[in-house]
Amino acid sequence: MLRIFHHTRYDFIKWWRVTTVVTVAFILLGFASFALTGGVNYSIEFTGGTLMQLRFDRPADAGALRSTLDAAGIRGAEIQSFGSNREYTVRLQDEKSELASGAEAGAARIQRVLEQKYGAGNYEIVRTEAVGPRVGSELRRGAILAVLISFLVTLVYLAFRFEWRFGVAAVLATAHDILTTLAFLKLMHLEVSLTVVAALLTVLGYSLNDTIIIFDRVRENLKTARREPLRDTLNRSINETLPRSVLTHLTTVAATLALLLLAGEVIRPFAWVMLFGIVTGTFSSIYVASPLLLWIETRWPRSNQAAPAAPSARTPRGEATADARAPRTPRPAATR
Repeated sequence: MLRIFHHTRYDFIKWWRVTTVVTVAFILLGFASFALTGGVNYSIEFTGGTLMQLRFDRPADAGALRSTLDAAGIRGAEIQSFGSNREYTVRLQDEKSELASGAEAGAARIQRVLEQKYGAGNYEIVRTEAVGPRVGSELRRGAILAVLISFLVTLVYLAFRFEWRFGVAAVLATAHDILTTLAFLKLMHLEVSLTVVAALLTVLGYSLNDTIIIFDRVRENLKTARREPLRDTLNRSINETLPRSVLTHLTTVAATLALLLLAGEVIRPFAWVMLFGIVTGTFSSIYVASPLLLWIETRWPRSNQAAPAAPSARTPRGEATADARAPRTPRPAATR
């Protein structure tokens, strides 16, 4: 069996101040982008409207394509390159139409304008998505409900699995993952679609699983080394689970990179969120959940901590205490 990073003694906890500054700065940068450029960039699935992916036989100019649509009365369309200057997506949100048929009519209208400008044989419609606003609103509500339900189930699981100190640290680490992923989506200008929501739910489960594995080892080590400071126990537990974490994360990253590089533009947002989720999930398990647990334990220490051992007792590692190792003074011989 492949054995890497065994018997390491890295001091992870000592970097908690630096990592806190880094992650807070990243979250603030993402939310500053929200404040300056607007909210979440929802896909057509959530807003309703028309999305067409076009592939031209020769390079086309996005500005000329936008001018053509504007001249035909189709205003407000978002045009983005889709991997090259020969492939574009045209997104037209339709908030007024109550049915998907209105969005389909918009797609047919765009197609007629393109045929007049470029000719029927000079471009190809790769895919068309048409969703009415009412359907999009229901999908958005369902996606939000799915995230909330998953978070609630997580809270119930942690309440039964760990004591409250571990549970609070794990929940706050999971909330950190949500905030950083939202900031990442905004900074990368990724659309929030159903596939992205699926990736977000996967990231939450992945990160929570990593945190639980570390906390399980912490709980075991607390039972066997009661005299050891919690900081040392946390570092030792992270180092003991490091081989498993490295192998698991490298395998997942390899599969995610394959999706990111080879699966095409449609699945690329899912792969981006998954790749970032592996990074932020690992980061939060080590540098968010563990320091939070240490802070909670310092603020609200356990009342049933082990009392100091008797002078003749031995430490958990089998070493005699200072009193036990001290030489005994011989008694004077009794006089007759």
